[in-house]
Amino acid sequence: MTNKPDRSGPCILAGLALAAMIACTLPSASAHEANKRVADANALATIDSSSRGAPQSTRRPVARAEKGPYYVDFRARTAASWGHAFVWYGKTSERAVEVAGLTPAGDTWAYVLGHLTWVPSETGASYGDLDPDYLTASYRVYLNEADAKRVFAYIKKLQASSPVWNAETTNCTGFIGDIAEYMGLKVPYRWQRPENFVNSLKDMNGGRQMVRLSAE
Repeated sequence: MTNKPDRSGPCILAGLALAAMIACTLPSASAHEANKRVADANALATIDSSSRGAPQSTRRPVARAEKGPYYVDFRARTAASWGHAFVWYGKTSERAVEVAGLTPAGDTWAYVLGHLTWVPSETGASYGDLDPDYLTASYRVYLNEADAKRVFAYIKKLQASSPVWNAETTNCTGFIGDIAEYMGLKVPYRWQRPENFVNSLKDMNGGRQMVRLSAE
């Protein structure tokens, strides 16, 4: 590993300035927890908004079966800083969704400190993950039941084995990039804005909608 110049002084000053800005825009911890509690309710209105198309009468009856009954949706949303990348995953016939992503645990100061060192993480739904008004990019991929079981198990394993967050080395784009790589997708450069990452992921894979994992 190459030695990097000491940037702690500028980073701390930048962090303090960033904290002042974010403190004015981030929701309170109670709002954060409330959002988690109503995650399923919000999902009811947004679960399949990215895949709405022609009226039901013009769709082929087998279209859903071709895509598969399960999905992983790579998503990006706005935030007080660079934004956030995360995944929705679940079954197409069910309106509730599971959410996985990597964020610093806590509020503003945990985020600022995470630009200097590693801080404890959270890997579930965070504020805004279920709100369509915050969405900036989405790439949904479908799987059959056998593959979905493997992918969903991997997501939960990744959540359980990701105890820390750092803005440069262990961040949200890296987290969802690991999921995409496990699914056999081509993965773009991970250290970029979440919106750009999700759009690049879709472009690099030609917008493919069905993923089949290789047999073990």
